Amino acid sequence: MTRTTFHIDATHPALPGHFPANPIVPGVVLLDRLAAAIEAGWKTSLRRLPQVKFMRPLKPGESATLTIGGESPRGTFVIECGDDIIAKGTFEVVA
Repeated sequence: MTRTTFHIDATHPALPGHFPANPIVPGVVLLDRLAAAIEAGWKTSLRRLPQVKFMRPLKPGESATLTIGGESPRGTFVIECGDDIIAKGTFEVVA
């Protein structure tokens, strides 16, 4: 199992338009963090995400923890902010 903490700064280029009066981090930005962590830790590329569930939005500047488990070619992930689950799911990597 690997665990990393991150935050998305309010100046991230994907944030304008998501949503101006109530900014949230787009899901694709969170999944990009997942893909980067898999490449760094598993030394391979993300192939697909068979299951992803977003539970609540992540606000810019909030600290989040990404936990990855499993063994190649399949794994699980959870993104949490404090006691809240932001997203969770399963993934497959290139074998």
